[in-house]
Amino acid sequence: MWSLLLLLLLLWSGFEGQAQVENHVTFLPGTFQNVNISQNETVQAVVSRIPPEVAFITLQYHTLYHNATLSYTRVPVQGLSLTAADSGLLSALQPGQTLVSLFLSSPDEETVAGTGVILSYSNTEPLPGACNMEFSLDVDPNIYVRYNLYETSVRFAPANLGYERGQTPPACDMSTGTGTRWRLEYDVYRYFLPENDLSESSLFSGFQAVGDTRGMAASGRRVTTLKSTDKTTMVFSSIPGQGVIYSVIVRDPVLNTSASYVPAHTYACSFASTLDGCQTLGKISTKVFFTMAGLAGLFVCFFGHRFFKCEMFCMGFSFAAFFFFVLITRTTQLDYDLRLAVSAVVGVVGGVVLVMSWWRFGSVMACVVVVGLMLGFLVASVVLFTPLGDLDVFRNSDVVFWVTFCCIMLMFPLFFMRWPREGNITTCGVVGAYAVVLAANAYVYTSLSYITLNVLKRFLNNNFSAAFTDAPFQAVDYAMMTVWAGLGVAGVVLQLYRERSRPFFPPSPYLMWLQERERRKTNVLDPSHHVPSLPGRLMEQARQLVRRREPAGEHTPLLL
Repeated sequence: MWSLLLLLLLLWSGFEGQAQVENHVTFLPGTFQNVNISQNETVQAVVSRIPPEVAFITLQYHTLYHNATLSYTRVPVQGLSLTAADSGLLSALQPGQTLVSLFLSSPDEETVAGTGVILSYSNTEPLPGACNMEFSLDVDPNIYVRYNLYETSVRFAPANLGYERGQTPPACDMSTGTGTRWRLEYDVYRYFLPENDLSESSLFSGFQAVGDTRGMAASGRRVTTLKSTDKTTMVFSSIPGQGVIYSVIVRDPVLNTSASYVPAHTYACSFASTLDGCQTLGKISTKVFFTMAGLAGLFVCFFGHRFFKCEMFCMGFSFAAFFFFVLITRTTQLDYDLRLAVSAVVGVVGGVVLVMSWWRFGSVMACVVVVGLMLGFLVASVVLFTPLGDLDVFRNSDVVFWVTFCCIMLMFPLFFMRWPREGNITTCGVVGAYAVVLAANAYVYTSLSYITLNVLKRFLNNNFSAAFTDAPFQAVDYAMMTVWAGLGVAGVVLQLYRERSRPFFPPSPYLMWLQERERRKTNVLDPSHHVPSLPGRLMEQARQLVRRREPAGEHTPLLL
């Protein structure tokens, strides 16, 4: 009997380093490993043989979208556990302690697949979330991410200075001297996952790349640095369907040490929604609308100036539909599909009005001003889509943003008054090609759509100005930028070459009709001068229906 027990004990110790044995998992510090939590099962996460120089450890566990509960106790208790898709706990070690046990479970009674890692820190490194006064855990190293259609907010609890095992933690708010936690600084990082990839493997690979301080600093992009006196809240522009991992690294500039909060991720969409979730992003109405817009843009890109009335209709449609969509979105609670349909109807009216104004008055300059505003709007959006748009002067003041935007936009109509044909053809190529990019975005995500979408969000949301609006630039975006540039250049060159010997702009049909009518009145030798008026011709046709037909005979025509 004793020999059998000894043999079982040796076998247990031999399998201690495996990833998962029934409901017991042994972690190695700094090594990610996948952990599956079955229904109604509690998995004990154990880290052993902790070196004496380690003062505290953090366990983080990440899933794609299912919630998992991470707890200090086998039975989760409020204040000693956390339930989230990205969860983490911090354990301060006692003198002589070499083993820590934490517990994982599934709160929704379904199997959860995730990846986890144990990170260890010394007593000189800051403690993430140790001065928490907002969230449920006493020490909370987690990052809390919330999103809506417009923005994604990131919040975290302040950190504290590190301390030796068994000692009392430093006070958080007793003083603000250099020997307190107020000297700490927080670097906010963002890491974009591959575009159009919602897979679990892609997410886990991302966490393995940026799960610790060194990985995030090497692979992520530092957005900003916060002082201890700043609010521990950041706002970013939401990008539905694009995976993003957010992380915060707290630094001690005096000791030159740092520690990482538990990273959190979001796709700014719901995996559980069957109507418009992450797997089915893009409504049918949106795809139909932008597909038609892309076909019209392709036509305008290559033939807009030749078919001037078609170009005027497209420009008037875009101008009216955009601003009416902003108006009804801010003032009504209509459904999205209904708002899009009504905006399309108003866009048709706007296009017809612009065409008829040119047909009636023949003012090329008035039409060119509208065309110049379209190109100016797009160029201003591109300029503020760059990192220039994330400067504090634009994020902190809507007035500065919109004044700058309008100044850029109004430059182009002034330019077009001097070179109207060249400006009109340039607008046809650039704006038409961008419409093709927007049509492609309805089927394959590209960050180029956020050039104008960020401006639309700023129109619709008063609080969007504080958000960071940079977007990932990956292989798809470079391909779409090449398509945009190629179509734009080809359309401009082709139209300039084809129109080089033609009049600058076609004449107004109404003015031509007036001139023709006046010519017919004064030119007696013109055969059309002797043609009866339309009412006269109609009356003559009516008389012939009731008049008795005369017998056919010989007729000698007059010479004149």
